[in-house]
Amino acid sequence: MKIHEYQAKKLFKEYEIPIQDGYIVEREADIEDTVDRVSRDFPSNGMVVKAQVHAGGRGKGGGVKFSPSREAAIANARKILGMTLITPQTGAEGRLVKKIMITEGIDIEREFYVALTMERSLGKHVWVVSQAGGMDIEEVARKTPEKILKLHVAPATALRGYQARQLAYALGLSGPLFKDAIKLFKALYRFYLATDASIVEINPLVVTKDNRLLALDAKVNFDDNALFKYPHLKELHDENEEDPSELEAQKHHLNFIKLTGNVGCMVNGAGLAMATMDLIKLKGGNPANFLDVGGTASAETVKNAFKIITSDPNVKAILINIFGGIVRCDRVANGVVAAAKELELTIPVVVRLVGTNADIAKKIIDESGVKVTSAETFEVAAQKVVDLVQ
Repeated sequence: MKIHEYQAKKLFKEYEIPIQDGYIVEREADIEDTVDRVSRDFPSNGMVVKAQVHAGGRGKGGGVKFSPSREAAIANARKILGMTLITPQTGAEGRLVKKIMITEGIDIEREFYVALTMERSLGKHVWVVSQAGGMDIEEVARKTPEKILKLHVAPATALRGYQARQLAYALGLSGPLFKDAIKLFKALYRFYLATDASIVEINPLVVTKDNRLLALDAKVNFDDNALFKYPHLKELHDENEEDPSELEAQKHHLNFIKLTGNVGCMVNGAGLAMATMDLIKLKGGNPANFLDVGGTASAETVKNAFKIITSDPNVKAILINIFGGIVRCDRVANGVVAAAKELELTIPVVVRLVGTNADIAKKIIDESGVKVTSAETFEVAAQKVVDLVQ
């Protein structure tokens, strides 16, 4: 689960992690009062207006604006609130800005990158830090990876003093800032563990001209499977930032992620789903989604999956790729037939069903009168669906 910058910063404050502070605005009528409140509570040289959306690259998209005066802050707030913000992470359709954060202005001396996540291949937490923080950190990682330090920490241990010092040294800090960085790293690690966060990122972490260390931005994602332990964190979920089809999928316990292609995918098992999308790409197609119906899919589950896939107008064909181990192929077939009839499908469907009751499933589909193209092998199925789209 993702949360907004302002929500992450509020949590940071509880762990005494220093932040660039401010207030949230959701209505244009509240802009002027909020600008005055920020100016009063956080006296500084100017203010910053920040779009609150679940996407990186806000600054490059025009969603972050420094405002040297009250008038500029009000004008920028009115411009950003309600705009459709387009960044590399939103896609061409962009994201409607329904909330903005108006913060204190900060005189920045240096910018760093700090992140903490799990490196699953090693079974360890990993710190990623760099002296080259800011908007172009992706370019730094691509062109000059030697500027990035990775430090692994065993899950069963706290962040040791020497590890925190190593991170502070990697940022080139010394004196009081060095000590402040050690405190920040330890606090950030406590927060990360205490909330079952899947990633915590500060980009940039800055040194101000008056020699303070501040989290200028904050990105936090939580492990969905652990949220039952943290009702106060679950309440932070903003459904307005979720794709409607993904929200619908959650209601039916379907693992679904919308993509940008035109071939709908319905598969059982995450590994098979990934392989299916890969093969579609290899055959010249472009998957429109990741959808795993799970190991115990019923006819009703399959029907709901069909509804979600076909709600995307970009989908021009659907590939159903089921390996019947736990899930029975005849259940899937009944769901396919029911959905095709109920939804009056006009787009082509290719089905590959292998495993438990596959022969029964084939008979169900063949005798249904529904126009579905069958395929015996995985590769043939992928080729057929791509050919149908083209």
